[in-house]
Amino acid sequence: MRKTRVFAAAAASLALILAGCSSTPDEGEGAAPEGEANVETIVVGASPAPHARILKFINDELAADAGLKIEIVEYTDYIIPNEALKSGDLDANFYQTVPYLEVQKEELGVDFTPGAGVHIEPLGVYSDKITDLKDLPDGALIGIINDTQNQGRALELLASADLLTLPEGEAPTIFNVEKKANFDFIEVEGPQLVRSLPDVDIAVINGNYAQEGGLTAANDALLVEEGEGSPYANVLVWRTEDTGKENIKILEELLHTPEVSQFIKDTWTDGSVIPAF
Repeated sequence: MRKTRVFAAAAASLALILAGCSSTPDEGEGAAPEGEANVETIVVGASPAPHARILKFINDELAADAGLKIEIVEYTDYIIPNEALKSGDLDANFYQTVPYLEVQKEELGVDFTPGAGVHIEPLGVYSDKITDLKDLPDGALIGIINDTQNQGRALELLASADLLTLPEGEAPTIFNVEKKANFDFIEVEGPQLVRSLPDVDIAVINGNYAQEGGLTAANDALLVEEGEGSPYANVLVWRTEDTGKENIKILEELLHTPEVSQFIKDTWTDGSVIPAF
């Protein structure tokens, strides 16, 4: 009888061991939460606003259904996000325009690919003296930013108002455009453009500087850049070797959904940020 009890106890112990070994992954200790196994993760560097804010909306409202999780790393610097992408600390970044990217690619010696335009922070023409560009006086003085890249962009906006003709085959500057009216330019540091308004007839001002000076594109500008198709739209950027990766494909698609377009319109009702698609 003693032997029978020993064998029975041993059999019971073996059954418990085998039962423990056959636990399913969902029941076992340290198992991944339900659904996590099929979720793609992407680490994205972004400026705090509007870029990181747009990414947070996507992560909170759209990403889970698309099988994506976004880890957002915020930067206030304009150089580090591309260096971090180059080193592999990021999967992508979202803070720059294609013209800026082209300069960075040459300076950093990198092979990066941009996605399609998501939004722009539009330049606008502002004035303290007139309410319509048709009323621009003869001999007017136009304030314009003194940095080359943004100056060309400002001149393109003035050309859209038929105030001048842009040169062919070279970057526009105040020295190579053909004026269609009698006016003069005065070059001004970007942050000082709003303060210059009492001294000029009109000024072309970047969206961020206008905001800082209390102006809004929707309420104060005489003319505003178009968003759709703009070469100055902000884009998602990734290493070219990673083109086709699922996490990048999903985020690029989500950035161009109707939900994101509506979020931008509802969030920046002053027109300081507008969709580019």
